[in-house]
Amino acid sequence: MQIQDIFAAYKDDMQQVEEHLDKYLSSDVKLIPEVCHHLIDSGGKRVRPLLLLISSRLCGFTGEQRFTAGAVLEYIHTASLLHDDVIDQAAIRRGKTSANNIWGNAVSVLVGDFLYTKAFKLMAETGNIPLVQLISGTVNSMSEGEVFQLMKCGDASITEEEYLSIIEKKTAVLLSTACAAGAILSTAEQEKIDALGRFGAKIGMAFQITDDTLDYMAKEQEFGKSIGKDLEEGKLTLPLIFALRNATSVEKDKARDLIASKGKDEETIPVILDLIQKYKGIDYSLQCAAKYIRDAQALLKIFGKYPETNQLYSMAEFILARQT
Repeated sequence: MQIQDIFAAYKDDMQQVEEHLDKYLSSDVKLIPEVCHHLIDSGGKRVRPLLLLISSRLCGFTGEQRFTAGAVLEYIHTASLLHDDVIDQAAIRRGKTSANNIWGNAVSVLVGDFLYTKAFKLMAETGNIPLVQLISGTVNSMSEGEVFQLMKCGDASITEEEYLSIIEKKTAVLLSTACAAGAILSTAEQEKIDALGRFGAKIGMAFQITDDTLDYMAKEQEFGKSIGKDLEEGKLTLPLIFALRNATSVEKDKARDLIASKGKDEETIPVILDLIQKYKGIDYSLQCAAKYIRDAQALLKIFGKYPETNQLYSMAEFILARQT
C-alpha cells in the first residue's frame, strides 16, 4: 500500500481536520493567523493527524473530537517548528522563507506560544482528562528535548544514548501521542493504548534518524535543506556519532576541532563526510531506523488483520522508503 492510497482513504476526514485547523486560528490580532497560515499552509504532510485518524478508526471511534485532536497535534507541531527556527536561526522552512526571517524572532516565538495555548484550550474544552494529560505531558517532554539538545550543541562527546534521548523527546513523543490519542478517544483497553503509543514512538525514532541521515545524503533541491546543515548548527546526529565512536584518536581530535568551527572552516563538511563514509555511519543509522520500524510493526499484532492495521504498517514502511 502506497502512502497516497492511505491519504486517499482518509480524504474526507483529513478535509475535516483542515477545516478545524482554519476555524480555530481566528484572532482579532490579524498578524497571528497570517503567521500561522504561512507555515501551516506551506505543504506539511499532516502525518500526525493522519496517524490519529487511523488509530481512532482502528479502535472504533468516529466522533468529531478526532478532528479537534488532529488540529491540536498540528498546532503543537507547528509551534515547535516556529520555535526551532528561532533557535537555529533558520532562513528556510519547507522551501519557503521562514517566519522568523519575515517577521522576526519575537513574533515567531509569540505566535508559537499562541498555538501551544490554543492547543491546550481546545483540549480542555473536550473534557477528556486522559487526553489532556497525555498532550500536556507531551509538550513538556518536547520542551525538555529542546533544552537538552541546546546543552549538547557542538559537544563532540555526545553519546548515542543521549542523541536517542533527544530525538525521543523532540520528535518521537508527538508521533506516539498521535497514535495513543486515537485509542484514548475510543476509550480502548489500556493494552491497546500502550501498544499504539509504543508504535508511534518507534516510528518517530525511525523518522528522525532517517531525517538526520538524509542530511548527509540528499541534494538540497530534493530535500529542502543544506547538506551538513545540522553540523553547521552544532547538532551531532547518529551517522557522525557512530563514526566518532569508531574513529582513531587522531581522527577524533581533528573532527572535534572542525565541529567546534560549526562549518565555518571550508574543510569541515568534506572531512566529516569522509569520516562518516569510512566508518559506515549512514549504513549503521539506517539499520537502526529499520530495527525501530520492525519493532513498531510487531506491536500491531495485538489488533489483528484490519485495513487500519495494514495502513499503520504501511505508514511505518514509508518512513524507510523516503527519497534520498
